[in-house]
Amino acid sequence: MPQDYGALLSRAKEQLPQEISKHERFQVPPADMMVEGKTTVLRNFEEICAAINRDTDDVLTYLLREIGTAGALEGRRLVFKGNVTALQADARIQSYVEAYVLCSECTRPDTRLVKEGRVALLECDACGARRPVKAVKKTAKIAEAVLEEGKVYEVMIQDIGKKGDGIAKRDKYIIYVPGTVKGTITKVYIEKISGTVAFARVHRE
Repeated sequence: MPQDYGALLSRAKEQLPQEISKHERFQVPPADMMVEGKTTVLRNFEEICAAINRDTDDVLTYLLREIGTAGALEGRRLVFKGNVTALQADARIQSYVEAYVLCSECTRPDTRLVKEGRVALLECDACGARRPVKAVKKTAKIAEAVLEEGKVYEVMIQDIGKKGDGIAKRDKYIIYVPGTVKGTITKVYIEKISGTVAFARVHRE
């Protein structure tokens, strides 16, 4: 007796190679962010890493470098110092996926990171393509906050300049703040902006 078309279609889908079925449902979970005091928590960090099949330490290192802040893993969560928006996290995660997960030939996520000497390669299990891992040419569009003179912002002092001023970063801006200590989070008053360089002082409430 002829089988129902729907049953045949279901059987065909069940017999598809794992790589193809995985590609069809590949989706990166959106960042689930929550502010806790002077930190921002990415609550589903481990879930995101599992979805893209990459090591949490590798993704952590990339995000901290690209966002320009400090942070650490706390169980299944990633805790950033300072204020990090979901938009910022999602954009950087997407950039990571494009550079370190998706195959440049077939665009599937069925890839592995391997090293040959000091060169990191992305190998695709679906089509067999291999390429060196490098920054994605097409930069993800990120809505960066505009820094304004005469306003107060909370920043983390990431370094100390040659003249002893604290150095903070906020999106594309580098902010110099005299009288601050590396690693501290403080509110600063923006006195002057020149291009992407800003000069501020500690805000006393």
